[in-house]
Amino acid sequence: MRAGVVVAAQPGVEDLAVRAEELGLHSFWVNDTPMVHGDPFVALSLCAKATSRVRLGIGVTSPALRSAPAAASGLASLNALAPGRIICGVGTGNTARRTLGMRPTTAARLEEFTIALQDLCAGRSTEYREGDRVREIRFLHAGAHVNTADPIEFVVAALLGPKAAAVAGRRGTGLISFGLLDPTAWHALHDTRRYAAQGTPRAPDSRADSYVVTSLHLLDEDEDPHGDAARDATGHLVLSLLAFAADTIAGTPAFAEQLGPEEREAVRRLLDRRGTTATAPDRHTKLYPNYLGRIAPQDRDLVLPSLMNTLALVGTRDDLLARITTLEQAGVDELLIQPVIDPPTEMARLAKLLT
Repeated sequence: MRAGVVVAAQPGVEDLAVRAEELGLHSFWVNDTPMVHGDPFVALSLCAKATSRVRLGIGVTSPALRSAPAAASGLASLNALAPGRIICGVGTGNTARRTLGMRPTTAARLEEFTIALQDLCAGRSTEYREGDRVREIRFLHAGAHVNTADPIEFVVAALLGPKAAAVAGRRGTGLISFGLLDPTAWHALHDTRRYAAQGTPRAPDSRADSYVVTSLHLLDEDEDPHGDAARDATGHLVLSLLAFAADTIAGTPAFAEQLGPEEREAVRRLLDRRGTTATAPDRHTKLYPNYLGRIAPQDRDLVLPSLMNTLALVGTRDDLLARITTLEQAGVDELLIQPVIDPPTEMARLAKLLT
């Protein structure tokens, strides 16, 4: 299986991209969460100039964050700096919208956005709408300022719901999912994508790879798989899920029903610890600071073993390779880790594990 890395946009990110390339990693991604991290287009511009081979991804942008013309301009500009090396993840903006205290956009709007980006980034005209006003738009200086000749890879962000996977099928894109390590769920997503692709009137020039974002902790001999080191390496993923649950549990009973008693208690403790409630209108300002950052030692008790096992890869070398092989058999093409403790070291371990 191929390997890549996902990081937050910040000064010095290009140094990590260079290291990823030196290690032979396939791709290097930056989050698009405007109120939490830096700007991914700025970060990837630096990475594009500092590297020559590694693929560069935005994971993920959304029509609820950026207009199609602005996003396409950023992508095609990156494509001019790193021809043929750009990957664009698109989604409903689940996290990025919730950090604003807003709801994600719809699958229908996501599909319209994906169509527009695919068209514009390939040099085609597309329909652009503002309210009732609709106009046909295209790049007016393609070739001089942006690159629409080399292909950009598109992937749609999907969890367990079928709607995003269906968008991927109709648009001929790949899939990317966060913390989804269940092979059965991946089979379901791929089946949905294949079914939706039948009868698609136009097949865009795009690959259809699948990516999973997780964290990885290789255990030392006799190390506790749920000890402090493992919790520190995976806690950012667990707390991200708990924050999402705390933010949505009041309005999404179906999601709450999927949590066990211990997990619901962890959500309650998180809300109490952050000094907010599940219905407070400003809860997003308390739940999302340091989102996907290194956890505080006092929050280790919230990193439940059940959620570590669900969202992250923790184990011996043989354990990890067995789980990765199962994912590969389920159709996952690339494993993306999100390191927070010591990114260069964690990237090196990933490269060594998969080579």
